Amino acid sequence: MAWRSPPGTHHFIKRKKWLVVLVMNRLDHYTPPPLLFNGHLETIYPSLFRQVMVPYQRERIGTPDDDFLDLDWLKQSSKKLILISHGLEGNSTRSYVTGMARCFFKEGYDVLAWNYRGCSDEMNKQIRFYHSGATDDLATVIQHALTGNSYEEINLIGFSLGGNLTLKYAGEQASHLPPVIKKVVAFSVPLDLHASCIQISQSSNWIYAQRFIKSLKKKVVGKSKRMTGINIDGIEKINALLEFDDRYTAPLHGYKNAVDYYQQCSSLYYLDRITLPTLIVNALNDPFLSTSCYPVDQLKDHSFVQLETPKRGGHCGFALFNQNGVYWSEQRALDFIQA
Repeated sequence: MAWRSPPGTHHFIKRKKWLVVLVMNRLDHYTPPPLLFNGHLETIYPSLFRQVMVPYQRERIGTPDDDFLDLDWLKQSSKKLILISHGLEGNSTRSYVTGMARCFFKEGYDVLAWNYRGCSDEMNKQIRFYHSGATDDLATVIQHALTGNSYEEINLIGFSLGGNLTLKYAGEQASHLPPVIKKVVAFSVPLDLHASCIQISQSSNWIYAQRFIKSLKKKVVGKSKRMTGINIDGIEKINALLEFDDRYTAPLHGYKNAVDYYQQCSSLYYLDRITLPTLIVNALNDPFLSTSCYPVDQLKDHSFVQLETPKRGGHCGFALFNQNGVYWSEQRALDFIQA
């Protein structure tokens, strides 16, 4: 993908001089290894075969509603923090998270990878789970990171659902963001939740959808055995994510139905409010994303949000086979944040 100056360049230069460095250092395109010759392979290979071990230190914190969140830290007394949010039914140990964590830790950053409610191998206490728009939990994690630490810079990175969550948070808070938060990077983001839910339910994506549904239904059944208020009659008949969201995700989190949940939580509707340098990278061959997840026209004159749409990459993929083990997405995030 050829480089062109992002819309609103003069605004960036007026506020900060980071853009000049960005032009010099960025990777203009992603070229996958020949072995990964389509979007499905680019998506599946890292998930199945990449292993990146990092020496996390776990911390459990409370939430305002008497629940808990498990945080995994890499600390080295840095003044700079990277906060990573994972994808649907993921956690802090997924290779796309640990790879990003390792990359930034080697560059001298502290790293905090947090686990959503019910995603850290222990069921959370409240009837609610996590969802694509639960920015209250992200705000709790950020506030905790600011308490007792002297960070001068916090940068947010999100993948897939975590990218949507991060972008929604940035748009909601806008000028009210803590000033220590400097930049946002989001990869493989279902900006339009409704259209992306329809996309992942296509027959070509059956294996992904069924994996998510199986995992989500297992959590609901497990929680129903521990508390009242969750009806699992007929849950075995649910075969689509929209159906699951309509019956469980939406009502358990205060939304009228799945469409209402998607409408209120899609980060697509919060992008116009973002007021700090933000990079969104959505590969054109991402099997999870609908066409509305590439809002080129909406963002062409945005002063802060930069959309990149490489032809290849899959969903949370961007694998590279090289000696240092760094994936393209990790180098791209590093270039953007350090620019």
